[in-house]
Amino acid sequence: MTRFLTACALCAALPFAAFADTDGDDDKGFGLAGILSSGNKQDLPPVTLSAGMPLSDAGWLLQSGTYYEFEIEADGSQELALVGPEFFRAIWIDEIVIEGLEIRPLGLDSVEFDEAGTMEIGFVAIKPGNYYMKVPGSTGETQRMAIVIE
Repeated sequence: MTRFLTACALCAALPFAAFADTDGDDDKGFGLAGILSSGNKQDLPPVTLSAGMPLSDAGWLLQSGTYYEFEIEADGSQELALVGPEFFRAIWIDEIVIEGLEIRPLGLDSVEFDEAGTMEIGFVAIKPGNYYMKVPGSTGETQRMAIVIE
């Protein structure tokens, strides 16, 4: 009978083992918001849309599972767009903020600025690979930005 009661007690305690504290070696520091926690968030340098100017100083090296935010800043010098369909399908977009308006899209292919303005995009990098964002129809390397998700 004692064995039976011991076995029952162990079975009852088994689900709580999943909540045991770890040494912290593999702890990512996520809060209640999971991967959207501030401890998992990184800001990226802005992307600049301006006639004849480079999109950015350098490409991005991203880690899968990390939350990122970046701004696209257009100076209004020309009507310009930014495309990167493969990149936008390799990430999960949390929100796009334009002048305080928050948009939570199901997906994205490109964005376009008809006049000066700023757009902020928050996303989680998901699928590892090599991607890009570029000004459509452009051929110069400064109008293309390399993105690597590891």
